[in-house]
Amino acid sequence: MNIPFKIKSACAVLLSPLAFFAAACSDSEIEYDATGIFEATEVTVSAEVSGRVERLDIYEGSEVQASEAIGLIDTTQLHLSKMQLLAANDAINSRMVDADLQTASLKDRISNLKSEYERFSSLLESGAVTGKQVDDLAANIEMLESELRASEKTIESSNKSLSGESRAGYIQIQQINDQINRSILRSPISGRIISKYVERGELAVQGRPLFKVADMERMILRAYLTSDQLSSLKIGDKVGVYSDYGDGNIREYSGVVSWISDKAEFTPKTIYTSNERANLVYAVKVAFENDGYAKIGMYGGIKFR
Repeated sequence: MNIPFKIKSACAVLLSPLAFFAAACSDSEIEYDATGIFEATEVTVSAEVSGRVERLDIYEGSEVQASEAIGLIDTTQLHLSKMQLLAANDAINSRMVDADLQTASLKDRISNLKSEYERFSSLLESGAVTGKQVDDLAANIEMLESELRASEKTIESSNKSLSGESRAGYIQIQQINDQINRSILRSPISGRIISKYVERGELAVQGRPLFKVADMERMILRAYLTSDQLSSLKIGDKVGVYSDYGDGNIREYSGVVSWISDKAEFTPKTIYTSNERANLVYAVKVAFENDGYAKIGMYGGIKFR
């Protein structure tokens, strides 16, 4: 079955770099291979944090660029929380102990006793000192070294605990930085604002839609083909895309088949007659560069080349 979509042609008009008015000066009728509706990639942007909307510099119909900052949700409480965490981290770091400085006195005592031990050991041979004196020095050295090891272990354990607290605080600060960044409202794609749901001063709750943006430069015509038509069309094929403005004014674009459904469906009732709705068809998407004239929801047709 060939799906007819006939339009009386009129005089050919303006030619542009991206598209043409394809209306011929004749009384013949144009019959498309398939028809459908123009669509665009639409993205609904929702709030990722809660707070008052400080600004939202867009209006319906305005153009935005991907990742461009176009609004802001109040970050006062987030900044205060960040300052509190930074102060807490400073306090934690101030309690960190320098092990070398803390044990310097003990190390000096051990060093002095070792020097004394060597001197007494040499005097022991001449009988100037007793063996007990040498043994006492050795015992004192061993005791102080044991005390040094215990002190270093205590300091290391304390510093390790404080370091863990500091890292946890740093992670919390990074989380707040991420929330502050998410408070800056951006569009994920370049396109046109087609809906705006909040105004400055309103409360944004996490998950609440803020605006909808559509990519109007790279649009899609969703059309429908019968099973016998699929044999002459595959993904990547170039086809003619036509938009109808009434009174025989038709605009032509160069399109590329970007998707073909692998499941049949009944012909959408919004496009065809009740008799044709009983037929099974396959949806296809044809991508094309829009020059600004094609609109979402407008009817169009395709013709195989």
